[in-house]
Amino acid sequence: MNYSCEALKLITEQKKEWAACGNGYASLSSVQVKTFQFDGYSIKVQYNPGRMTSTSAKVDPKSIKERKCFLCYNNLPKEQRGLDWKENYIILVNPFPIFPEHFTIPSKNHLPQEIKNSFKLLNELSYDLRERYTVFYNGPKCGASAPDHIHFQAGLKGFMPIEEEFETIVKKHGKVISEQNGLKVTGVDDGLRKFLAIESANSKEISDFFKKFLDMYSDSEEEPMLNVLSDFSGDMWRVVVFLRKKHRPGVYFAEGEERILLSPASVDVGGVCIVPQEKDFNRIDEGKISGVFKEVFISREELENLGEKLAKV
Repeated sequence: MNYSCEALKLITEQKKEWAACGNGYASLSSVQVKTFQFDGYSIKVQYNPGRMTSTSAKVDPKSIKERKCFLCYNNLPKEQRGLDWKENYIILVNPFPIFPEHFTIPSKNHLPQEIKNSFKLLNELSYDLRERYTVFYNGPKCGASAPDHIHFQAGLKGFMPIEEEFETIVKKHGKVISEQNGLKVTGVDDGLRKFLAIESANSKEISDFFKKFLDMYSDSEEEPMLNVLSDFSGDMWRVVVFLRKKHRPGVYFAEGEERILLSPASVDVGGVCIVPQEKDFNRIDEGKISGVFKEVFISREELENLGEKLAKV
């Protein structure tokens, strides 16, 4: 099956037959965007009021326990149809989009959001959707608005600036950690973000490395704070693992005029910051973006220490 074609067909039909979905995509025509240039790369800010629910989602255990899981099959809107993928996953159109084509891919089973046992699937999904979409994962404490239900998301390729700027950023700001067996791993600090860039044509090599990384990087039973992008283009995967230390920045919780409702997840750190309030869109600038990113990512020293450890495995 050509999953990219089938997904495109699904979204085209769902916009026509499901009013809320159609309205969600129609609203994208009125979103406002501004772009800021940094050191060899760009960060966009999108004013998107349709994302208020997701941006302000309460993800504490009490709130999660008290609400119905909106990704469980029995709780989906009656108009929502999906595309089966593998045995236990379903590709759904996201009715509150950021991308012109935006999907959520939850498991049919209510299991916690966890990368350890799903990383291999993430890359299989990016391969199956390779013609049109980049796939991403938000950790349970890094932007997932359903941390109690395992899911991925997918969006139109090239939408996030980091996709087009990847080679420039890695070349200018990266340091190769290891390069063997067709697998290249680079540690990148571009001044705002700290991430690992993993490139290979062999999915097993990527999965084996990621397991070693996760075992080394985790210092407790809890999943470390990560956002992950996976893209298959040409004949290889490009996986970006963003290394976080904080879910939401201080300005998210500030009072009055100081507050900015920006809750960084994969798309934001991929270069499109989503703000659902116009006042925040008008006020945000390079300095505020820089402050938020530096606050939610690990330090340069932590990245360097990680790189030294990974070079030995």
